[in-house]
Amino acid sequence: MDIKQVVVSAVPARSERISFAQLQELTGLHPTVVGELIELGWITPERTTADAYLFRTSDLYRLRKLERIRRDFELPLLGASIVVDLIERIDYLENKVRELNRLL
Repeated sequence: MDIKQVVVSAVPARSERISFAQLQELTGLHPTVVGELIELGWITPERTTADAYLFRTSDLYRLRKLERIRRDFELPLLGASIVVDLIERIDYLENKVRELNRLL
């Protein structure tokens, strides 16, 4: 008879996701602002079985950028989200141009 020992770690597995409370703490955004962005589909967090939101670290980066642009240029939420989307699109296209130039 073989006896196999199973070792269970007391420390939970590290997650790449951020809770709603952590996101608020790290961005300083009001919950209604985050809720509005979720409703717009600008960020799409995962939901746990307990209906809690889990955000990606890329969401944190986007939200910080959004808040900085919103504050610096005194833009409404929707306007700032459009600006961030355009900046990300420009970055993507610039990377594609670099890749294509390397192929030449």
